[in-house]
Amino acid sequence: MAAAAAVSSVDESVKALGDSFDGIPVIDVGAWLKKDGAEVDAETIATECAKAAASLRKYGCVFARDPAFDSKDNDRFLDTLEKYFETPEDARMKDTHPELSYQVGATPAFTELPRNHCDRMKAYKDTDKPLSECPPEKDCKWRFFWRIGERPAETKFGELNAAPVVPEGIPEWTDVMNTWGGKLLGCVTCVAQMAARGFGLEDDAFSSRMDMGPHLLAPTATDLKRFGKEGTVCAGYHRDLNFLTIHGKSRFPGLYVWTREGKKLAVRVPEGCLLVQAGIQAEYITAGHVMAGYHEVVVTPQTLEAVERATAAGRSIWRISSTLFSHMASDGMLEPIGKFASEEAAKDYPPSWWGTRSRPSSRQSTSRATQRRPPPRRERSSHAHPGS
Repeated sequence: MAAAAAVSSVDESVKALGDSFDGIPVIDVGAWLKKDGAEVDAETIATECAKAAASLRKYGCVFARDPAFDSKDNDRFLDTLEKYFETPEDARMKDTHPELSYQVGATPAFTELPRNHCDRMKAYKDTDKPLSECPPEKDCKWRFFWRIGERPAETKFGELNAAPVVPEGIPEWTDVMNTWGGKLLGCVTCVAQMAARGFGLEDDAFSSRMDMGPHLLAPTATDLKRFGKEGTVCAGYHRDLNFLTIHGKSRFPGLYVWTREGKKLAVRVPEGCLLVQAGIQAEYITAGHVMAGYHEVVVTPQTLEAVERATAAGRSIWRISSTLFSHMASDGMLEPIGKFASEEAAKDYPPSWWGTRSRPSSRQSTSRATQRRPPPRRERSSHAHPGS
């Protein structure tokens, strides 16, 4: 009851959503983890689930406070990625696999190209416009893909489930990536379950479809020595193609998100929290009730302040994002479910394989991608990657 009430009032005052940071609600994953015990009452659980669902609908994202999260793990991850990207570029190029459309290993700078959303961008108020160019330009960031979780023994989408690439000279790499990626996947799975209950679905309506998905730890890296001028776009305006994306806190701010009403928000991840964003699979499975959230990363005055502090301390000024893309299983059917399924929804979101929404040909943010026309409802609505 509480969940349904909160979701129905999603367009009312943000205050109704409870704990928030910069207006974006913060949900307590710890309460969900204790739901079967006597420590947390049912009303608290219902409220947290309602907040998860309402925030994903209104903002396309939500902050999650998870007791399993340790800032030391995030720091260890960032340290390791900084160490890797400080190595010579020629060495990193050995870790690239263009024959797999960069689905594993490293992706060089100026490879990923966001889809053209110029019409949408021009429709925003001046204060809400992205800084990304129209038409879009290739991103100056690098990326590294590392698979997380088990993969199916047989699949129609082998390139989504390829073996990982382990860089040379960093013996701790596998442990660091698996530890941090595993924690991110655990948290985003809980958020998926909380949102499902908040939407009035079965708890596992989303998470069961995530089982054996091609989840990817996909940190980005921007060399702020080369691309540290204020206003530089590190990641162009886009949406994510996966289900839910989860991020740890970056050492260099610069992420902006857009609400479904088109309001631009600067994101500051609270200490002890993770950021979860909705992707196109989430939009598809809810028939647009949740819209895939648009976002971009740019160099801001706050980014430059962080660069000054890092330089003074003798630290790396590669901007690393600790990003994980959670996916629905590649061989599952992609279509609206439960109360979101209807004849009208089937027209706008026709059934297709999950994997066809995550194949290289569907990844509009890579330079090899095919520019597909999404369902009309999605393009008419306000609402990344990889992304679109």
